[in-house]
Amino acid sequence: MKIDEFRQTLNADAPPAGAGALLQALWHDAKGDWQRAHEITQAVKGTKGARVHAYLHRKEGDLDNAGYWHQRAGSSIPELTLEQEWETLTADLLAEETPK
Repeated sequence: MKIDEFRQTLNADAPPAGAGALLQALWHDAKGDWQRAHEITQAVKGTKGARVHAYLHRKEGDLDNAGYWHQRAGSSIPELTLEQEWETLTADLLAEETPK
């Protein structure tokens, strides 16, 4: 699935079938349900989960918490708009989940 196709699913009532947890979290975030996105992300371990977690706290405005999660992810707060960061994270996760 490409990013444009993923965006089209935002008109639906549920994330696309087969989407991994982090894509589901980003889907809920884009739909305006930050709390659900955060709940999903909290259950995901590892670098990718920490990276999405950092984005969500940045979006929330909690930059200290975002910095903590970026440290766990081995990254830093990007110099992107929140929309650009969402798109980058989503596109990267879609690329990983799409069969080659």
